[in-house]
Amino acid sequence: MRIAKKISLTFIGTFFSAISLIAQENEIKGEDSATVNEDLGTVTDAFQENFFEALKQKGIENHELALDALVKAERAANGNKENLSVISFERGKNLAALNRYDEAEASFNSVLAVQPENIDVQEALYDVYYKTRNYDKAIPLVQKLIKEDEDYKEDLVSLYNRTKQYDKALELLDELDESWGESTYRNALRRNIYKVTGNSEGAISNLQEKIDENPKNEQDYLNLIFLYSEQGDTQKAFSTAKELLKNQPKSELVHLALYKFYLDEGEKEKAFESMNIVFNSSKIEKESKYKVLADFIGFVNENPSYEENVEKVVTSFNNDGSGEVYETLGKYYTSKGQQDVALSFYEKGVALDNDNYSLLKNTLLLQIELQKNTEAAILSEEALATFPAQAFLYLLNGVANNRLGEHDTAIESLETGLDFLLDDPQVERDFYDQLRVAFDAKGDANKAASYKLKAAQIKLDN
Repeated sequence: MRIAKKISLTFIGTFFSAISLIAQENEIKGEDSATVNEDLGTVTDAFQENFFEALKQKGIENHELALDALVKAERAANGNKENLSVISFERGKNLAALNRYDEAEASFNSVLAVQPENIDVQEALYDVYYKTRNYDKAIPLVQKLIKEDEDYKEDLVSLYNRTKQYDKALELLDELDESWGESTYRNALRRNIYKVTGNSEGAISNLQEKIDENPKNEQDYLNLIFLYSEQGDTQKAFSTAKELLKNQPKSELVHLALYKFYLDEGEKEKAFESMNIVFNSSKIEKESKYKVLADFIGFVNENPSYEENVEKVVTSFNNDGSGEVYETLGKYYTSKGQQDVALSFYEKGVALDNDNYSLLKNTLLLQIELQKNTEAAILSEEALATFPAQAFLYLLNGVANNRLGEHDTAIESLETGLDFLLDDPQVERDFYDQLRVAFDAKGDANKAASYKLKAAQIKLDN
């Protein structure tokens, strides 16, 4: 899938505004005849009517009817090049929507023959090339688009990769990492290229030569560390990382590798210092930080003397805007038996990230366990607005409302939840148990007995 796509409506926007204004002026003047505009040439009533009809039909995805209207608009264009270009652009978009890509390409190219620098048309044509996997044609087009929007450089990397121009892809990857900082996507792409080419030794020799020529290029060191690690040569990877740190003491990215090497060597304090640098770095993506955080939690489990630093680490994520950090910490404190502390982290996470199902479920389970029934009833109700087909949320809502004495609400939630329940005997039994509790509390002994029997009939695997 394309990384950057920013098709705008500027091309027809000016035209659209102009002929709308002309139409209004005609209405005021009572004119039915052709109107002359210096920029657009002669715009007839028939042209306006059919062109707007085409836009309307395209808007409701009646692309065939839109094409019919454009044919009529073309006849009424009186050979005006500007008008014909607008028609060709619109025709191309409708043809592309109908998967008639060869015709769409021809239509867009007819516009570019007249207006070779039109960005909107270039982007639309790129979309066609990408969808048809015509990557060779896409490359020169994207190279033009880069002049207007450098985000397209990532598209160009992908295209080089797809056309097996791996050296160009790696060179551009290094350039982007140097300019924009590292990214998970680009790191994964680089690794894939190394695997596909299978020439690790050649890549290593090339990187070593580049480092000898310019020992200040951080990315070359990082690539070399990765290659050594992929080969299982930990010592050379560690040595390269230390060399990078020696040459560039302010490097932050190197600590993504260093902390692991320090852990393997038993150098706990240095490992902790490296992890701290990662957590506080503005150059390192949050996805990478989360992975280090998980390792940090494991590190603290094995080295309890560092537990006092957990809160300090959390502050480095305060502006992160993600609940994932708090979920990780919640799991950690749950494993330590500190449920109250764990719940406080889970609830902070939910406040930041209320569409994270795993986080919501863990928070609700702990609220139920700690008898925070009002909070659980409210949170589960809110969660169901986001995840209306999650049976387990209906169950937790039913449990909370049963405990609060809101048995009618519990019954409604539980009966609804059963409709979404898939093959999960344990959860099904829990539903029936809660329905039994609710009907028993309401004094409906028959229904309570019925659900008790249903629960008893469910066989669970040992």
